[in-house]
Amino acid sequence: MFTGLIREIATVKSYQNNILTIQSKHKAKLGDSIAINGVCLTVIKVNSDGFDLELADETRSIIDESKLSGAVHMEPAMMMHDRFEGHIVQGHVDCVGTVSQITPRENATDFIITVDPKYIAHIIPKGSITIDGISLTVNDVGADYFRLTIIPHTLKETLMKNYKVGTKLNIETDMFARYIDHILSHRNPKKSMSWEEIDSLQMTY
Repeated sequence: MFTGLIREIATVKSYQNNILTIQSKHKAKLGDSIAINGVCLTVIKVNSDGFDLELADETRSIIDESKLSGAVHMEPAMMMHDRFEGHIVQGHVDCVGTVSQITPRENATDFIITVDPKYIAHIIPKGSITIDGISLTVNDVGADYFRLTIIPHTLKETLMKNYKVGTKLNIETDMFARYIDHILSHRNPKKSMSWEEIDSLQMTY
């Protein structure tokens, strides 16, 4: 489990034959879970300047592999004694979104992200979402998009400062929304949930 708080901007040294080699200050151990741009991966080799991770074919079929180059967000999995911040992140990417609009504000920047409409039911106004491993709050939701308002500190400390219109993003929707929707849809497959119903159920946790 992760929190969505980026611990380091690491560097991809190579990515070939399903093996991702990361240069990082983090001292990983064999078998550790580490999120790279929001993707939970397992350490299969420890190097003097970082570690190797392996990607399953299923993972590769979902994520945007172009994000596995250059600078990347890195977060090691939580320890049991860690302080819980951010929100509950699994590192399981649901879909790839696209930056469609960037609007600077007085003390923040708005990002409009478009996604396949089938994922919108799991993206809740004022709920949590993970973008390339970053824990963020959703402001507004439309039929095929959502809006984020990013404060200057987040822009400075993450790769979001480099995002442009057209940038692809690894997106993990709200875990509780996914679980609740799955349970209820299988109880009554003909009835879909509204955002208000999902939000109300999530608040009971």
